Amino acid sequence: MAKRQPEHLCCDMRGMLSFMLLWLLCKRPMYGQELAEEIAKRRGEKPNPGTIYPALKDLHKRGLIHVRTEGRKTVYELTKEGQTGIVEARYYFTQVFGEIVQSPESRRD
Repeated sequence: MAKRQPEHLCCDMRGMLSFMLLWLLCKRPMYGQELAEEIAKRRGEKPNPGTIYPALKDLHKRGLIHVRTEGRKTVYELTKEGQTGIVEARYYFTQVFGEIVQSPESRRD
């Protein structure tokens, strides 16, 4: 029987949105529209508010991000737990997907 990997506490790797949000926020605090635009640069389309804001709410509920208001904008930033979580998530991501993202040239025998 294969040994089952423990469920990762930080991110749902199936959808990758939580991982991407935490990764973007490890660079600097951002408000929701900035996060959506950064995701759009990478995916080619901007996530709709019904996708991104529930994910941010979940990350906040889990203590991985802090929410503050600056004027009319809501700014999201990593907590200490979120900083630890993204380090762990990046390691996990590399272990699971590292071979997939290697260039084809590096996999030739």
